[in-house]
Amino acid sequence: MQENNKSCHVLFVCHGNICRSPMAEYVLKDMVKKQGLARNFYIDSAATSTEEIGNPVHYGTKEKLRREGIPVGDHRAVQLKKKDYESYDYLIGMEQRNITNMLRILGGDPLHKVYRLLDFSERPGDIADPWYTGNFDVTYEDICEGCRGFLEMLKGEEGKIG
Repeated sequence: MQENNKSCHVLFVCHGNICRSPMAEYVLKDMVKKQGLARNFYIDSAATSTEEIGNPVHYGTKEKLRREGIPVGDHRAVQLKKKDYESYDYLIGMEQRNITNMLRILGGDPLHKVYRLLDFSERPGDIADPWYTGNFDVTYEDICEGCRGFLEMLKGEEGKIG
């Protein structure tokens, strides 16, 4: 990262923090580990709602990541807090509705830290919620695309990582 070895703090956010945001958390953790960059990152995830607080990662997300060979920790859903804005360099939502709710919780984005994950790809847009679609494969592909784009963006910025 930088001379002082400050890590890049990334928080993925979705509605309930049991499907998309933990999937993105574990996908990016796996990507940076495989590239030898894990020490440069702190990666976590949170929800905009309180509906799933304390619940584990959704079985569909766990199963998809298992099939892809990506380890899943014992994550439990937590809600985004206003103070998280100070703790993270990037707060990345899965869809525009998440962004709207994130900005409400955070009280704005004066330092431009809030992004939508697929905005780092060549197909900006929302990542569908597999809670409703049941399609964890499409969600996984979109998340991988967004995470790859995000990582490439960081690599391209002088002094960010690597």
